[in-house]
Amino acid sequence: MNASEVLNMIFKQLTVPPIGTNCYIFGDAASERCAIVDPGGDAAGILAAVQELGLTVSAIFLTHGHYDHVGALPELRRALPGVPVYLHPADKAARDGSLLPDPGPTEDYVDGDRVLVGGLTVEVIHTPGHTPGGVCLKVGDTLFTGDTLFRGSMGRTDLPGGSYDQIMGSLRRLAALPGDYMVCPGHDAPSTLEAERKGNYYMREAAGQ
Repeated sequence: MNASEVLNMIFKQLTVPPIGTNCYIFGDAASERCAIVDPGGDAAGILAAVQELGLTVSAIFLTHGHYDHVGALPELRRALPGVPVYLHPADKAARDGSLLPDPGPTEDYVDGDRVLVGGLTVEVIHTPGHTPGGVCLKVGDTLFTGDTLFRGSMGRTDLPGGSYDQIMGSLRRLAALPGDYMVCPGHDAPSTLEAERKGNYYMREAAGQ
């Protein structure tokens, strides 16, 4: 992605029920296409935000399959027929009906995949540990980290499918990314990758500092 693409990126954050999940809308001003990240709830509010931005949804991205990140999918599918929903296959395989409900039909995306949203390129980084199929999404200088990396913390590993060793490996990989990024987590406040490298105990532990 070049500098002009970054400048054309439209960005909006919503906090949605049931437990305060961060849902993001990002889009390409030139093509007026956008994507929704982690529609945990309040489909009507998400759709209203898209309409207010004057954009057309071309994809829905799930950083992982937990119920609080996918709850608005049924209503969004009805309102946006034909829009693909992307989820890592490891979370589809691990669904249990409660924490990891059946998300319905989804497209697979895996580590290293790139998906276009208008003129924006979404790069997929597989970051297991919170769930087997957790991913982070890199778009220009923005990093959507789901429940892998939080401001000053990391995702839980004590839930079914969680792994402390795996999330340490995922944090180590994120810490090694060149440059800095705006970190957009699945809950709580945003941060930057450089701030987390310096001040996040778990990321420092993962990086061997």
